[in-house]
Amino acid sequence: MTDSSSRYHLADFADIQGVPCPCGIARRAFQGVSEFPGTMHVTEISDSAKKHYHKTLTETYYFLECESDAKMELDDEIIPVHPGVAIVIPPGVRHRALGTMKVLIVVLPEFDPADEWFD
Repeated sequence: MTDSSSRYHLADFADIQGVPCPCGIARRAFQGVSEFPGTMHVTEISDSAKKHYHKTLTETYYFLECESDAKMELDDEIIPVHPGVAIVIPPGVRHRALGTMKVLIVVLPEFDPADEWFD
């Protein structure tokens, strides 16, 4: 839930309902907050993440938790990741996570579910 009763906005991800996404389950915050041009997601990624891309969104992944063999597929390159790593994924980059992990994702501009594309 996002609290906007003050001059600041607070999101407690424990109170945000998770929604299915191509990667697993996403908890999305700050939709419609005029002072923030994007959204922030905590996403629990499953082993069955689907490769996808966005035509207008840039996503920045920050890895919070993952197994020692976790990887990201970015276009045709596979790179290892671990907690503390961040990756900026511009529009058009086909991507998916390989392995089970928990990721903080900052999306600019604001997330739009219609901007998820599959080959």
